[in-house]
Amino acid sequence: MTNRTALLAPRPSSARRRRAVLAVCCSSMFLVGMDTTIVNIALPAIGSDLHMGTLGLEWTVDAYTLVLAGLLISSGALADRFGRRRVFQLGLVVFGLASLACGLAPSTGPLIAARAVQGVGASMLSPVALAIVVNVITDPKERARAIGVWASAFGLSMAAGPVVGGALVASLGWRSVFWINAPIIVAALILSAVFVPESRAQPARKPDLPGQVLLAVIVGVAVAVLIEGPRIGWASTAALIGYCCVAAATVAFVRIESRRPEPLVDPRLFRRPSFTAAVVGAVAVFVALNATLLINTLYLQPARGMTPVVAGTATLPLALGATVCAPLSGRLVGRLGPRPPLLLAGGFLAAGGLVLVPLDSDTGLWHLLLAYLLIGIGFGFANAPITNTAVGGLPSDRAGVAGAITSTARQLGAAVGVAIAGSIVAGATGTDLAQASRPVWALVTACGLTLFVVARASGRPATEFSPPHRR
Repeated sequence: MTNRTALLAPRPSSARRRRAVLAVCCSSMFLVGMDTTIVNIALPAIGSDLHMGTLGLEWTVDAYTLVLAGLLISSGALADRFGRRRVFQLGLVVFGLASLACGLAPSTGPLIAARAVQGVGASMLSPVALAIVVNVITDPKERARAIGVWASAFGLSMAAGPVVGGALVASLGWRSVFWINAPIIVAALILSAVFVPESRAQPARKPDLPGQVLLAVIVGVAVAVLIEGPRIGWASTAALIGYCCVAAATVAFVRIESRRPEPLVDPRLFRRPSFTAAVVGAVAVFVALNATLLINTLYLQPARGMTPVVAGTATLPLALGATVCAPLSGRLVGRLGPRPPLLLAGGFLAAGGLVLVPLDSDTGLWHLLLAYLLIGIGFGFANAPITNTAVGGLPSDRAGVAGAITSTARQLGAAVGVAIAGSIVAGATGTDLAQASRPVWALVTACGLTLFVVARASGRPATEFSPPHRR
């Protein structure tokens, strides 16, 4: 009994051990983030080598994000039940093997399939790492600062991804952008075995297979319709069937989850205005970020004729802004709460979108760099308050699922951002792409303005979260 209790409950840890755990968990965030930015910078080379059009490139990105979004909550629940360190390490292994398969893919189909398997592995990394951090670092102020550092790892990966990816594509080809994951994964596996304590939720929650299937249907079909809409027609029979499928699955999901004693997504979480605000904010931020990354890649390389190295270097202001501002945002959350950094995030993100609304084929480089810097700063200020708001005030045994819901919202936003941006510029080439992309920058501006509403809601007192009643 003593051993079981020790396994289920987080043990007191020294400051040094807490920092080591945070570093290991940040490595997973770095891995997931760098994979996204590296693949984006490699898209033109992939398309040229495998003879892909814009639609195929969208699926190369979204096969990963769709599976990731569909499985994040289940991975968080599995980690709470079977052990967070165990699931985290399994995710590293799956992600690593899938990365190797991506690098060896001979054609479009195998590459998209391997990207989907990568999403399976990634679903076990981000939310589980957050749950580990929340369970090890229990002081609210220290936790807010730690989440700021954790969020900054994504910004750092954005800085490394385009530059490293551009250099790899130019020197070794696009396949090498997937092989670069191997040394990071090996290091994370070793360090997690040494420093990360095992922890589980108490009591363990039962699996929710119907909820998982319905969630995957909702996310998958919705994004598939967005991606395929321009090709099949928004009012076509296939599109109408997709709309009906999403609506029916959503109704069924809400009804089933409301009645289950241990649901995959606990509807009571959304009674907390701050949690709902965090979910909406996560979607808005990642719609803006991923729409920016996709259009940036298509604009700088095919439209402006930049090499992968130059295009990757041009995105450094965005990445550096996110890297510098993320830990600062964590400190602001610890001292002043989530509202001030969210207001800053919304302001900078909206400003960056506005700067790019008049984009043209010969827009000056300094104009672009300023816009990327503003968007990067906005992204850097957004992540820490959104994440801290989502898990703040919840019992530690709910951290895996709560973190997974916001991570799902991020990935859903990422998939939707890519799908919408790709739909808007579908068929546009060369100098036409700049003008065709202007609605995308208006969308980025709207996402920034949404964070002002999120900031207002995040300051409201949270509804008390009580344990579910057993039936």
